[in-house]
Amino acid sequence: MRLSARVDYALRAAAELAVGGERPVTAVQLAEAQQIPPKFLENILSQLRRSGLVRSQRGPEGGYWLARPADQISLADIIRAIDGPLVGVRGERPEHLGYEGPARALQVVWIALRASERAILEQVTLADVASGELPTAVHELTEDPAAWDSPAFRN
Repeated sequence: MRLSARVDYALRAAAELAVGGERPVTAVQLAEAQQIPPKFLENILSQLRRSGLVRSQRGPEGGYWLARPADQISLADIIRAIDGPLVGVRGERPEHLGYEGPARALQVVWIALRASERAILEQVTLADVASGELPTAVHELTEDPAAWDSPAFRN
């Protein structure tokens, strides 16, 4: 999986908003806290607002805050708001692809890849990231990378 700079910045800004609570945080504050180019961030925040993940208020007391509690916004929600579906091949959902002959199994691989990504990205919330308390399954994967070298993955 390759995450774009836009997704990386969106996730970092959203994590900052998660610790900000319901008080508005300005784009400048977010940009400085996470070292994100301010103009780039403004565009990202607009996308998150249009997706219903972030709210905003203009004026001297204005800024941005999460539209829902941080424990109700998954990393997958943010990624989809910025870049669209988790796994797309040439802009298509894996179910809509049609491979022929020996390449036919690729469709199954892309669907499995998406399911694997979802298993993590939909489980981890902004509250998890902001608190540093990630789900056990995430820690298990990072603590035992050899698990990926198991017979199930070698066949």
